Parts: sequence; C-alpha cells; structure tokens
Amino acid sequence: MSKKITNIFKGDKVIWMVFLFLCLISIIEVFSASSELTYKGSYLSPIAKHVSLLFVGFCCMVVNLNIQCRYFKLFIFPLLGLSAITLIMAGFFGESVNGAGRWITILGITFQPSEMAKGALVLATASILSATQTDKGADARALKWVAIVSAVYIYLILRENLSTALLLCATLYMMLFIGRCPAKQLGLIAGGVIAGVALLLIIVLSFGKTPEAVKGDSPQTVQTTHSDENSFLRRIDTWKSRILNFNKDDVAPQKYDLDKNAQVAYANIAIASSNIIGKGPGNSEERDFLSQAFSDFIYAIIIEETGIEGAAFVALLYIILLFRTGRIANRCENNFPAFLAMGLALLMVNQALFNMCVAVGWVPVTGQPLPLISKGGTSSIFNCIYMGVILSVSRSAKKRPDAEAESSEAL
Repeated sequence: MSKKITNIFKGDKVIWMVFLFLCLISIIEVFSASSELTYKGSYLSPIAKHVSLLFVGFCCMVVNLNIQCRYFKLFIFPLLGLSAITLIMAGFFGESVNGAGRWITILGITFQPSEMAKGALVLATASILSATQTDKGADARALKWVAIVSAVYIYLILRENLSTALLLCATLYMMLFIGRCPAKQLGLIAGGVIAGVALLLIIVLSFGKTPEAVKGDSPQTVQTTHSDENSFLRRIDTWKSRILNFNKDDVAPQKYDLDKNAQVAYANIAIASSNIIGKGPGNSEERDFLSQAFSDFIYAIIIEETGIEGAAFVALLYIILLFRTGRIANRCENNFPAFLAMGLALLMVNQALFNMCVAVGWVPVTGQPLPLISKGGTSSIFNCIYMGVILSVSRSAKKRPDAEAESSEAL
C-alpha cells in the first residue's frame, strides 16, 4: 500500500507540499466565501463541485507527472491547433460574462479556451528557445519565431480579456530573458511594449465612453451571447471605467458609491476589518456582499479571515513554487524541460501576484482568479496540469552531472 502511495507522489516533494497547501486553503476559503451561491440552494453544492473539480485536476496532474518530459513536445501542434479553434469559437459564439466572451460550452462542459492557449504558447516558446540555443544564448531567430507563433493567439485573447493577454506577454518576455535572447532584441521589445501600452491608453481614454456603472465591478454577473459584437476593442468602455476608477482621488466613505464600485469597496472593507490577526476561517462578513468573493477577490477574504499572517503565508507558497522550480530547472541538462518548467511557474506566479494586487487595490480590477485557490473549473484543472508538468520535469528530466553529485551529497 505504501509503495502505491509513493508511486503516486512522484517528483519534487516541495512542489507537492506547495500544491497540497494551496488546495487545502482553496477548499477552506471557497467553502467560506461561497455564501452567495448557497443563499438559494444547497449549502454543500458549491464546495462539492469545487472539490470534485480539484479531484479531476489532481488526476490530470498525476497523469502528466508520469509522462516523460521529453514527450511534451509532441503536444505542441495539437494544442496550438485546438487553442486556435476554441478561441475563434469563443469570440464568435461564446457566452459572455461581465461583457467578456471567454467561454464556450462543449458537451455540457463550460470551457475557457484562453487557459489552454496560455499553456500551449509556453510549451511552444520553450521548444523554440531550446531549439535555437547556442553557446552565447538563443539565436536571433528565436524572437521571430516566438512572435510569429504567439501573435494570433495573443490577439484573440486580447479582444476578450486584456489582463490575460498582458500577463501572457509578460510571461513570454520573461522566458525570452531566461532563454538568453539578445539584449538588443529584449530592449526593442520593452520599448515597443511601452509605446503600445501608451497608444492603447490614449485610444481607450479618447474614444471610450464612461458608463454610469462599471460592468466588471457590479455585483451582478450577466451572461449573454455576443455573436454580433466582434469588433476589436469592443470592451473599451469597461477598460476606460476601470482605469478612471483606479486613478480617481480618495473619496469620503459616506460618498462612496457602492452600486458602481461594489467589489472594490467591499474588498477594502474586508481587508481593513481584518484587524491584523483576522476574524478566523469561516467568519468573513464581506463575503455576503462581495459578488466574486470565491473567485477574483478571494485573497481579500483570506486577509479578512486569517489576517496578515495568512496573506503572507499564501504569498510565500507562490514564492516557494517559483524558486523551487528555478532550482529544478537549473539542474536540468537539457534546455527544453528547464524552459518549460520555468515558463509554467512564471505563468501561475504572475497571475497570483496580479490577483493579490487587485485585491489590495494596487492595480485596476480585472478578472484574474488566484491559481489553485479561487473557485473555477477550467482554471483549476489547467493549473493542476501545469503543476503535473513541473513535477514531471523534476522526476524525469536528465540532470547535469554536477547536479546529480549535489543530490547524492545531500542524501
């Protein structure tokens, strides 16, 4: 029996511990934060569904960690093709949540294509960087191929979810830096990105309308189809509202409009009322008013219930994940598994950092969930898959001779 359990928990033990802690926190906090979903239904239904999705993700994770990491290259073209098809389907026929068409339904299963596209692009970028490596770093052609492969996918994601596209671009840029692309090229990319963001801000602020209520921040979640709304920048009004709300001057509490800024307001109340030490798990009060307490703003509920200590512990888990993956990648003899593991770790940690910054009011409101903690279907399963790939690299990637010697000495 113990041998069977050992065979399941293969790979780096620290990564496993981080994964199990994040899942445990997720179950506790989602159960606590789902009061809105249980108001008119079964009290256990939301958490039962969430636990079942985590179990499905766990099974996918176990399958992936038992695949030799060199075989992941075989999935590049199938994943890129499937991602392109589903992103196009989502753009034309998908269901809209808060005005963003990001979801499609296949065989009764709601699916978020951008989650698969992110992993596919990280996988493709890792393959390109490893194939173009020289003694001095990546060949100058690496950037061209990464740009060609990723351009269409980033565009399809951008027109529905600006924050996801920007986080994906940041992850790919970091992978190019880790892959030792020429410094001149990296500098040109940084300059181009700054110019592009500035141009986009000018367009948004100049042509976007300011609606009376911010769609993305209202307590209601509206689902519609948008087959007739396929123009680029169709969410320009929402982007402008979020930017203006983020940059506005401080408002007296009695003048704060809870109808227009409900999520931000209640998230701030949740954090401020934590009193450093927190109210204890399950004792949140703002979960009843915060519409996305179990998803986009779950970090605010974690702070309210567990205080600064709990918030710091959650942040520390993601930091450990990043640095431990870095150590695993540094021990790899071949470049592909090293770049792949680091790309997936950066993808999850960047998203986690962004979610935390939204919760504490450091960046404008977006729809980014907290990886492996927020309630979600596609996101939870794909993040489990990413963890499985990292564990596969830790288990099956060929190690450098000096790394193997270090491991032997440590034992």
